Amino acid sequence: MTDIVKVLSKELNIKEWQVKNTIDLIDAGNTIPFIARYRKEATGELDDTVLRNFYERLNYLRNLESKKDEVKRLITELGKLTDEIALNIDNAQSITEVDDIYRPFRPKKRTRATIAKEKGLEPLSNFIIAQDFTSSLLKEAEKYINDNVKLAEDAISGALDIIAENISDNADFRKKIRQFTFNEGLIVTKKTKDEISPYEMYYDYKEKVSRMAPHRILAVNRGEKEEFLSVKIEIDTNKILNYLEEKIIKRQGEETPYIQNCIKDSYSRLISPSIEREIRNELTDKGEEQAILVFAKNLKSLLMQPPIKGKVVLGYDPGFRTGSKIAVIDETGKLLDTATVYATQPQNDVEGSKKILKDLIYKYDVDIISLGNGTASRESELLIAELIKEVYEEKGKKLYYVIVSEAGASVYSASELGAKEFPDINVSLRGAVSIGRRLQDPLAELVKIDPKSIGVGQYQHDVAQKRLDESLKGVVEDCVNSVGVDLNTASAQLLSYISGINSGIAKNIVEYREENGKFKGRNELKKVKRLGDKAFEQCAGFLRIPESKNVLDNTQVHPESYEAAKVVLKKLDYTMEDVKDRKLSDIDGKVEKYDIKKLVEEANVGEPTLRDIINELKKPGRDPREELPKPILMSEVMEMSNLKPGMVLKGTVRNVADFGAFVDIGVHQDGLVHISELSNKFVKHPFEVVKVGDIVTVKVLDVDMQRKRISLSMKDV
Repeated sequence: MTDIVKVLSKELNIKEWQVKNTIDLIDAGNTIPFIARYRKEATGELDDTVLRNFYERLNYLRNLESKKDEVKRLITELGKLTDEIALNIDNAQSITEVDDIYRPFRPKKRTRATIAKEKGLEPLSNFIIAQDFTSSLLKEAEKYINDNVKLAEDAISGALDIIAENISDNADFRKKIRQFTFNEGLIVTKKTKDEISPYEMYYDYKEKVSRMAPHRILAVNRGEKEEFLSVKIEIDTNKILNYLEEKIIKRQGEETPYIQNCIKDSYSRLISPSIEREIRNELTDKGEEQAILVFAKNLKSLLMQPPIKGKVVLGYDPGFRTGSKIAVIDETGKLLDTATVYATQPQNDVEGSKKILKDLIYKYDVDIISLGNGTASRESELLIAELIKEVYEEKGKKLYYVIVSEAGASVYSASELGAKEFPDINVSLRGAVSIGRRLQDPLAELVKIDPKSIGVGQYQHDVAQKRLDESLKGVVEDCVNSVGVDLNTASAQLLSYISGINSGIAKNIVEYREENGKFKGRNELKKVKRLGDKAFEQCAGFLRIPESKNVLDNTQVHPESYEAAKVVLKKLDYTMEDVKDRKLSDIDGKVEKYDIKKLVEEANVGEPTLRDIINELKKPGRDPREELPKPILMSEVMEMSNLKPGMVLKGTVRNVADFGAFVDIGVHQDGLVHISELSNKFVKHPFEVVKVGDIVTVKVLDVDMQRKRISLSMKDV
């Protein structure tokens, strides 16, 4: 049997004790965020990304073991399990290998071989493949003539069908041919229509199977699905046939030409189509895994964008015929007012729209306008730029705007959650609220939307949706738990992503809050319906209560470490009041002077936990997102026609793909920094250089007005 601990240790390059401890923690029902944050001593400080990979591989290896046991059982029931077969199954490294071993024993539909076996021709097939007979093959075949087999040639033909299937079912042959096809084969694509399409570069295309980039795999798959492309794998068939002949043909005799034809038939009819299918599936899996990885990384960067706190925001959801929807949100995200303006076609009521917007800006002292980037955004941006100038001229008030992605805002508007949050306002106005709030706290707002609707994916609709959902849910969980949430203001949707809390418990928390008022301390969580000791252990450290008398309730120090935190404060001559008043700026120096090893012993915690406690004591209520670059605030508009090659501009990375990064430079059309233009050094993947939300400096290389394409570079800028 596979030693799962050894395999995971080697694959993830971690120690065996780390593997054993992590498996024990997972099997005990602990969540990944909890293990990553509060069990660092046990795991050797594995982070959430490594732990997610660990969890996936652990499940795969366990499924592999289960598959091996099942296959052994099935072959045993047939009375055909030998020590050699059992050893081959035990040594198999993948589910595909196990399937190959089981293939000869798997119940088959009626094939040419099974029909031949029904006619009693299996002994003849054994006679032919043994290749040690001295009598004539035709003479031997005549023994099998009966009502079902009219001629000796028919008997030979049926026996060869059995041999062909046996060759195809040979696990060693399949493994070798699969490897050869993957390493030496070419993916060849041809056009099937004389039409312009996004797949024109693949209309006459060849590439080694082994070198096919994930995004090209998915592009080819989609082109084939949409019937623009035909796709096949080309391989040097002679090399494969020669290999099979070397393995199968023992001598040159009367039977040799029959066996040679049989090998050709087995390869062309049975092995080749099957191997091609398997390799295409393997490539698709590779493409999907990469697409999911890209989506997950982009989503994480998007969710972890820094919030703009303490500002009154005007959410602006632009539109033409039905007007632009406006929502004013106070510093805490509370909706203050709504409106609809008709500044664009067909009404073009610019002056009336400006008056409504100015009234709202002056009445609520709006600081920033959050403009959605969808339909009519460009026209609305021109209006907002004029408005900002007039507001400054009239009142001396400085106002800025930020263009935000409105992806998913309409999904939220029409959702049950949107209706519950704002039952008294029109569905179309809820989108403006979402656009405003996602500037104030992107994480809290975006968790209300299905991650697939957020629009930072690459071929997201071409991948296995269940696997994508699982991966994205994991990303959202990791982000929410790394930031932590305010227990007294968080929505049920946000709470449901906290470690140990499901949607049912999240609703119970909100109901308890509504009935009893704000939580006064973390221990009060134990009074919530269905929130038991295990759930409390998993969630408590990630839930913050700024109003609590115990300042530790507003940190990510876990309640199980409160005593350790008190010991640390006492030994270093601090009080809880010092923590509340943020008077621990010299704590690192004191720790060094006191000796951290001694402090670890006296606090009775591991060093990683102690360091986490100290970091939390320094900044209670700290938000890790605040250390990241803030969105670019704008007051003027630039047109795409203003762009000239050589111009250097600041921009925000909106999306990252395998082939480069899309950067918003404020002209309503994202420019592409191709992977070759990201750095003067070789870049294997854009993620090495950029992530979603990064503020970058770029140089304009080319502007194609007709195709609405902007080429940018980050080299030598």
